Parts: sequence; structure tokens; C-alpha cells
Amino acid sequence: MLTYPVILTLDDNGTIMVEFPDVPEALTCGRDDAEALAMAEDALLVALAGAYMDEHRPLPQPSSPAPDQPTVTVPPLATAKLAIYQAMLDQGVSQTELAARLDCDPRQVRRLLDLNHRSRLDQMEKALQALGRQLVIEVHQAA
Repeated sequence: MLTYPVILTLDDNGTIMVEFPDVPEALTCGRDDAEALAMAEDALLVALAGAYMDEHRPLPQPSSPAPDQPTVTVPPLATAKLAIYQAMLDQGVSQTELAARLDCDPRQVRRLLDLNHRSRLDQMEKALQALGRQLVIEVHQAA
């Protein structure tokens, strides 16, 4: 899982600002800490898709949070999609080339990379295998 630390600060207008030290493009706010953190996941996904994936930039790796620092975790489905994207980028594999490896239409690969599309887990697993990666799922006790 990708878990990014966040910094919450009280803004001049009384709202709580959320900043991601590792993803400076992700900014949001809320009326209180709970609302700000709820908005933060969406801001993070929008920034990763727009500022990194759309620009063909490597994804920023999350730093370790300080003790008691709040964090935002990328949802599992999006984490798998980001892993496909990063593997493609690392290997210089185009969407067309991955589609050929998967024997599918390039539109299917575009959907695999769309963080808003509900792709099937088996399709993502197959794509990662075609890129020499293995999808591993772990379940941990909730905090």
C-alpha cells in the first residue's frame, strides 16, 4: 500500500489545509480535521493521475511519517493501477506494447490505468505479470 504522510494546518479563514510533503501538487482543505482528511484521498489521487501519470513522471514514493503524523493511504485498486503505470514507465513500455503483450485492445490498457475505472483484479494481475511484476495482497489488523 502507498501511505503518504500529510500536514494539517489551520488556515487564516478557519479551515484545515492538507498538504502532502511528497506530493506537493495535492492540496485540499476541510472545515475540520476529519473532513480535510476525507478530502485528502481524492486530492492525492487527482494529483497522482494529473501531475504524474498524465505527464509521464515517476510516482513519488511516500516518506515515513513522524510519530502521530496523519497519513492518507491510496486505495488498493488504485495502488495496483499505479504499480502498472510505474512498471510501464520503468521499462519504457507503451500502452500499445502492453496491449500487445496482453493480446487486448489498447483501450483496455487505458482503462487499467484510469484511477476512476473499476478494473477487475484479474486483469490488473495479468498486466503486472506481463511487466514482470507480481500482485501481492496482504491483510493486516486494523489500528
